[in-house]
Amino acid sequence: MEVKTSLLDNMIGVGDMVLLEPLNEDSFIENLRKRFDHNEIYTYIGSVVISMNPYRSLPIFTPEKVEEYLPGLDEAYRSLRDQDKDQCILITGESGAGKTEASKLVMSYVAAVCGRGQEVNKVKEQLLQSNPVLEAFGNAKTVRNDNSSRFGKYMDIEFDFKGDPLGGVISNYLLEKSRVCKQPRGERNFHIFYQLLSGASGDTLTKLKLDRDFSKYNYLSLDSATVNGLDDAASFRTVRNAMQIVGFMEDEVQLVLELVAAVLKLGNIEFKPESRVNGFDESRVKDKNDLKEMCELLGIEQSVLERAFSYRTVEAKMEKVSTTLNVAQAYYARDALAKNLYSRLFSWLVTRINESIKAQAKTRHKVMGVLDIYGFEIFEDNSFEQFIINYCNEKLQQIFIELTLREEQEEYVREGIEWTNIEYFNNAIICDLIENNQNGILAMLDEECLRPGTVTDDTFLDKLNTICAEHQHFESRLSKNSKFLTDHSLPHSCFRIQHYAGKVLYRVEGFVDKNNDLLYRDLSQAMYKATHSLMRQLFPEGNPAKVNLKRPPTAGFQFKASVGGLMRNLQTKNPNYIRCIKPNDKKAAHIFTDSLVCHQVRYLGLMENVRVRRAGYAFRQPYEPCLERYKMLCKQTWPHWRGPARDGVEVLLTDCSVPAEEFAYGRSKIFIRNPRTLFTLEERRRACLEDLATLIQKIYRGWKCRTHFLLLKKSQVVVAAWYRRYAQQKKYVKIKSATLVMQSFTRGWKARKILRQLKYEKRCKEAVTTIAAYWHGTQVRREYRKFFRANAGKKIYCFIIQRIMQKYFLGLKTTVPSMSPIDNTWSAQPYSFLEGAHTELRRIFHLWRCKKHRGQFTEEKKAVYEEKLEASEIFKNKKALYPSSVSQPFKGDYLEIHKNPKYQKLNSAVEEKVLLADVVNKINRANGKGSPRLFLLTKNNFVLADQKTGQVKASVPLPDLTSVSVSTQSDGFFALKLKEGSASAAKGDFLLNSEHLIEIITKLHRTWTTAADKDQINIDISDEFLVQFKQDKVCVKFIQGGPKNGTSAACKRKNNRLLEVSVPSSP
Repeated sequence: MEVKTSLLDNMIGVGDMVLLEPLNEDSFIENLRKRFDHNEIYTYIGSVVISMNPYRSLPIFTPEKVEEYLPGLDEAYRSLRDQDKDQCILITGESGAGKTEASKLVMSYVAAVCGRGQEVNKVKEQLLQSNPVLEAFGNAKTVRNDNSSRFGKYMDIEFDFKGDPLGGVISNYLLEKSRVCKQPRGERNFHIFYQLLSGASGDTLTKLKLDRDFSKYNYLSLDSATVNGLDDAASFRTVRNAMQIVGFMEDEVQLVLELVAAVLKLGNIEFKPESRVNGFDESRVKDKNDLKEMCELLGIEQSVLERAFSYRTVEAKMEKVSTTLNVAQAYYARDALAKNLYSRLFSWLVTRINESIKAQAKTRHKVMGVLDIYGFEIFEDNSFEQFIINYCNEKLQQIFIELTLREEQEEYVREGIEWTNIEYFNNAIICDLIENNQNGILAMLDEECLRPGTVTDDTFLDKLNTICAEHQHFESRLSKNSKFLTDHSLPHSCFRIQHYAGKVLYRVEGFVDKNNDLLYRDLSQAMYKATHSLMRQLFPEGNPAKVNLKRPPTAGFQFKASVGGLMRNLQTKNPNYIRCIKPNDKKAAHIFTDSLVCHQVRYLGLMENVRVRRAGYAFRQPYEPCLERYKMLCKQTWPHWRGPARDGVEVLLTDCSVPAEEFAYGRSKIFIRNPRTLFTLEERRRACLEDLATLIQKIYRGWKCRTHFLLLKKSQVVVAAWYRRYAQQKKYVKIKSATLVMQSFTRGWKARKILRQLKYEKRCKEAVTTIAAYWHGTQVRREYRKFFRANAGKKIYCFIIQRIMQKYFLGLKTTVPSMSPIDNTWSAQPYSFLEGAHTELRRIFHLWRCKKHRGQFTEEKKAVYEEKLEASEIFKNKKALYPSSVSQPFKGDYLEIHKNPKYQKLNSAVEEKVLLADVVNKINRANGKGSPRLFLLTKNNFVLADQKTGQVKASVPLPDLTSVSVSTQSDGFFALKLKEGSASAAKGDFLLNSEHLIEIITKLHRTWTTAADKDQINIDISDEFLVQFKQDKVCVKFIQGGPKNGTSAACKRKNNRLLEVSVPSSP
């Protein structure tokens, strides 16, 4: 077998049992002990890992150490990722050997080596957090283990092409549901019951109708209710958090807890006999309080469930027969319901977890399976559960030997080594004894359960004695083999099977009932009628519309089918094995019990495994690492071999005088038959390494001394050089200082001499210039003396004026203001004689600037400014409302009359283009109140229409308008006065109120002037004016002091001739 070199370096004992010499059971156990005492809990048989439970935490359990201590895991993962080979990891061992922790270690390793990313981390977290949920519902405290898995679990972890996990699928096998109703002394029920009662809040327990006192529940054993080292309250919080991470909704968690509480309540239901007229006893519920609370939790009518505990209905073809149940049968029915309810809840939990953790992509995935299943069990009292468990281990042992031999044979063929058949014990005969479809024990148990007539465990044993009596692996007191007649270790109600791991005595009591796993149809139908959301999923056979008279499959048949599917699944994957062993029964560290370990080594078949591995060549290794490890043993290969690695190994083995029968050359590996040959090479390598270490030390010491000498020599040279440099530098500084003094004196003398010469030359030039200036002046004065006195003043004046104006204009260029027409800044007037020019230039610049600004306007913008200008001419300094309207643009059509379908009728009635459309209030003379009207202005008319209906109330041609009256204050009232005698004036003038008074009057004035082609319309701005209402004239008077409530002007009728408008005072 190929062995990693790390197992040979610094080896404590023998790391790989294939290399153990001599090989016997004593040396095997002693090697395990030696390694266990030095905290080496992992030993190997080739690729098979033997794991000793240390019962304490070790530093090797960190993710960084997994690859070093469990290289098989790393090889399995890399083979799956790089070579696309599906893997499976089989973890076996008896209760307390550390199988659950080993499976967690596998999951932690997968989480540690995979990639990082939000989605990948979510999948890894869900896979890891599925463990606490399943442990809470499927694990229990036993005499051998405080956290014993009472079910078998197989998880397929699915990976993508990068080796990152995508999800997983969990399968569970044979939950020990009998533990729900009864636990052996010193053991507990499943963890979840104790965790719920210890860790749930008071409100939760009240809703579930539970009490924290364990003693109030018959299904909970009291002698070991609390376990040292287990914090049930903290575990409950962990389980709740794990369920949330896995994907359970809050209402789903509550439904699950309700079913757990219902199981506890179910165990408290007790029965009493009640005599009937026909002389038979009928069972009745003693205290109906627990029954009532359980029915409330599940939503079942109390009478329906009470009847199901008292009567049983049997259907045969078209007939129904109802029989009463006695007290014993009622208790059997109660326990059967509790076991089925909890078992089906556990299966539903596994299914629900699978829905959350399954891979979403539908493409093919790489798969790594992890099997954590119960090991071989041999107790003082072995029943149906142990029989089924040991049958599963027989199948696993069978596939283990087959796959091990197949792996060995494939490697021999691949390397071109001749394969020789290996003799080993084949346990197929034991598997056939149990699972044969005709004469197997399971088949006979099913046949006995299904046949009519009286069926008991004794009749089943009689059938075994009849059919299996001659089988060499079956023993019984009543078998035909007379040698067992005097065997007092074999009771009459028992039979014994010679398993691969040893003989196991089974007591047949309970075999038939446990295999039947019978739940009365009345109870199934009662559960189906429950309003609880999960009950119909858990008891589908209770549906009255789908009554199936066919007997349900037995527990043995179902488990046999499950094991068969598991075996087929494992056959398709590359196997990796972890064999777990517990060193003692006290769950204590540093204790190694030889007899207990020996017993486990036997029933795990580890010696058989070593013999299979050693039947051919015990050690194999690729040529390159083999040559690299042992090349120092041959002068030709040391220190470097230039040719092929195989040729180097051949030269090496020839030089070492290894007998030819001790090795064989494969295509890529060297095969060594006997471990002694390998250990001989290791001893020679160790001696050679010591010689090489001595040589290296000698060379190193010589190199170190030479290096120290050269360093001292180099230091002396550097010190001497620095001293000479310092002495020369000091001498140079003195010489340089003296030279500088001499140079400074010489330069000073030269500089003074040159300075005297330059001063003399300057005085000569100044004298010549002065004489020349005087001479030229005399000549000029003589030339211009004739006309200088008459014209000199005028010319000087013109020259000065010209220079001043030039300076003024150049300065104006830099001080000219901005191009904004509203910028009134202008530079100050420098001289009084430029006042006219200064003012005219300012006016011309402003006109030019305004022209430039107007040139940027569009036609629409020009019209807006013209309207604003006209409004300014009409109202500026006359109407208090005007300043607030300056910043508001004139919109014109405030009603969007062409777009609004509400005014479609009005739009069609007005044929001309609407220049202004707004809502105004028409003032009523009678009370001074206003009614809303639509005011529309066109080119030739203004129109008043009803706001709601759009009906035209008045249409007045603009020529009929004589004047407009408004107040001087900040109100929106205005009067439109019409020409007397015109048709429009029949009802009198219009007194209106609008928020857009300035815009309305401006547009009216502008439009009237254009339409009538006359002078401007008369606009009267006064706080008191007359308005004609039909035949009477009414005075409208505006006063200061607004209404008490509000900030708008209000109109009141004082008498028949006066309307008074109160205008709020300006702030």
